[in-house]
Amino acid sequence: MFKKIFIYLLLTIFLSPILAQSKLRVFGYVIDNNNRGIELANVYFDKTTVGTTTNQNGYYELSTTVKDSVVIVFSMLGYETIRHTLYPKQAVMQISVELRPTSTQIQDLDVVAQRRQTSTMDYLDPLKSKLMPNISGNFESILITFAGVTSNNELSSQYNVRGGNFDENIVYVNGIEVYRPLLVRAGQQEGLSFINNDMVQKVGFSSGAFNAEYGDKMSSVLDIEYKKPAEFESSVSMSLLGATAYVGTSKNKFTQLHGIRYKTSAYLLGSLDTQGEYNPSFIDYQGYFTYKLSEKSEMTFLGNFSQNIFNFVPTTRETNFGTYNMGRKLTIFFEGQEKDIFRTAFGALSYHYHPQQNVKLSLITSAFQTDENENFDILSEYHLGEVKMDIKEENREGATLGIGKYHEHARNTLNATVVNIGHTGEFNGISHKLKWGANLQREIIADQISEWEWRDSVGYSLPYDDQSVNLYYNMKASNTLTSWRTTAFLQDTYKWRGDAGGFTLTGGVRAHYWTFNKELLVSPRVSLAFIPAWEKDFSFRLGTGLYYQAPFYKEIRDTVSDALGNVNIALNENIRAQRSVQFVLGGDHYFRAFGRPFKFTTEAYLKLADRVITYDVDNVQITYSGYNNAKAYTAGIDFKLFGELVPGTDSWINFSLMNSKEDIIDDSYLQHTYDENRNITSSTMVWPGWVSRPNEQRYAFSMMFQDYLPNNPNYKLQLKFVYSDGMPYGPPRNNLYRGVLRAPAYKRVDIGASRILVSGKDALMNKKWMKGLQSIWLNLEVFNLMDFKNVNSYYWVTDIYGQQLAVPNYLTGRQFNVKLIVDFK
Repeated sequence: MFKKIFIYLLLTIFLSPILAQSKLRVFGYVIDNNNRGIELANVYFDKTTVGTTTNQNGYYELSTTVKDSVVIVFSMLGYETIRHTLYPKQAVMQISVELRPTSTQIQDLDVVAQRRQTSTMDYLDPLKSKLMPNISGNFESILITFAGVTSNNELSSQYNVRGGNFDENIVYVNGIEVYRPLLVRAGQQEGLSFINNDMVQKVGFSSGAFNAEYGDKMSSVLDIEYKKPAEFESSVSMSLLGATAYVGTSKNKFTQLHGIRYKTSAYLLGSLDTQGEYNPSFIDYQGYFTYKLSEKSEMTFLGNFSQNIFNFVPTTRETNFGTYNMGRKLTIFFEGQEKDIFRTAFGALSYHYHPQQNVKLSLITSAFQTDENENFDILSEYHLGEVKMDIKEENREGATLGIGKYHEHARNTLNATVVNIGHTGEFNGISHKLKWGANLQREIIADQISEWEWRDSVGYSLPYDDQSVNLYYNMKASNTLTSWRTTAFLQDTYKWRGDAGGFTLTGGVRAHYWTFNKELLVSPRVSLAFIPAWEKDFSFRLGTGLYYQAPFYKEIRDTVSDALGNVNIALNENIRAQRSVQFVLGGDHYFRAFGRPFKFTTEAYLKLADRVITYDVDNVQITYSGYNNAKAYTAGIDFKLFGELVPGTDSWINFSLMNSKEDIIDDSYLQHTYDENRNITSSTMVWPGWVSRPNEQRYAFSMMFQDYLPNNPNYKLQLKFVYSDGMPYGPPRNNLYRGVLRAPAYKRVDIGASRILVSGKDALMNKKWMKGLQSIWLNLEVFNLMDFKNVNSYYWVTDIYGQQLAVPNYLTGRQFNVKLIVDFK
């Protein structure tokens, strides 16, 4: 008994100091007397090795073990040091402080400009979206939560900006324009986009009225910069949808970055209405290398190879649609298969030279090659029936409304090679930044198209002819395009400061010439930013210019029909670039609420376009008319609230309103009046006038929200919510009723919950066999949490009365995913 008491006393004596200690987490903001966050301020616990620096918003976070009290210190060069003694009574404390300057200094305009948006280009931190639920695995998924950006297909990386289509967006990686396959017609085929999430360091995005340094597109610019590793870094991720790996090293003058991605969407496609054997396989490799030749010069190389394979053997489809009082059910049985393969290769070699500290000269050459094959031969037999509302399952099947067959066939190939060489330069003066560039590009494209569709409804081929059997649709093409394209730009940014505040004026001009249509384009652009010297923190900007959508290949394919209805594709040499005058007026208000930084942004825009090439959208396939046949306008306003809804994490909310219309030139038709014997009694000429553009989404709301457990930030939550207007649509290949209907609203909620294990903080990571790991993320994702039935496109069938019915092609339902991310030291 005495022995037990003695042992108990010893344990009490030796363990009491340890038991008296408690875990403490402190977080907050360090701000200046203008209520702005101070970046890179030092925050540390006195007489310990525990410390950190604040981020760009002035946010910090520290964790330590405390016995009775601890002193926390806040310091920054040029500011007074603050010391606080903490007597923690709880495990989590929020402490925000204001540092006062040690001396009064005139604020430098350049510092303000770095913190405030002075053009239509906005920047984001790619690390903030690392754990965002991402069903496609593509970087572009984060753009859908931006103001003015929409999408109605989670399987695709395509996005629409302010009423434009995906072809109107330009994407740069390390200053080089990148391309994508041209024959893709469905999100299931698309696979991986060019951008490798693991390799991205900096992201800039503009949704209109961008500077002259960016190319000839009408909607948006996505400017990506890849990492240049300073030391060894590596990461591996695995999930039910694929795997990725990357490694980067730096040694002496040489750096290298390798990334490989593999994706399979068979698990997702299993939730679609069309059942069968899905066998998609997408793989991609990228390498980025830099070598420092001297203190003033450097060579870089960016290489990429990707292969997207989509094999599909459909068996059955069953879709219920309609209303409660008029339910319909479509059942289809399939024979045949689809086999598609898309191979692309890309390489870019660059030489950068700094003759002076404020001068940068670059010579860039690149080559892009794509080989695309699309092959399908599918016979479908459908039954369209009525669905009755009855409690008993056996009584729900109603009358037969239609039976028929479809036979769809395609043998399409496309080979394209794009090679260019260009020069860019930059000069930084005291108040000027001058940029210039020129580029020469060679394009060789060979296109072989052979596709047709046969329809049978109630035993009759459509269109019906008592003398022959006709195809419903038949298209052939054999074209080769060889051309030269040259571009050049000159741009200057001038900054000055007056009594009213700081100003930034950017003006430039861009020229473009294409030998195919022998058209010279001159595009002047200008923007003005103003940061007023007000007590409240505001900034304003205005951008305008003349913007062209220079045709590439799909836009120039003009369809010509013969007397039998056969369609042939000819390249239209008389095509002209689409043209628009754009105006963007925007402003930002920076403020703090609940002790946290926020930014509220408003942008109003107007785009007036002529020489418009009309197009139709089916799934992700964009089919152009092939000639300039319309005028259009788009007007709208975007609102965005960005900030730390939860301390230390970025979240944002967007709301957009838009009106986008087009008027096809000379699209009149005769409207007849009939008597009781179906004889025409009178005719009236009808001019449809302004109609909705194919990508008009009149409203859109999106949100990206991040949170964590206050007592344990290692447990995090990410939520992405999108609610946007449905797209206009109409019967296929029918200009008379083009865009007269509208799909249901696109609604989607994706959520992810994660747990991170960090080396040096979690006991498991201190094991010997784990010492090579920096961190481990375990992420559980739920896609389409509410299981919304979103519609991407329509499958048209004919009933017994000869009427065409639009059967919705539903997208993916609720799906679960588990993702593991391992970062190495």
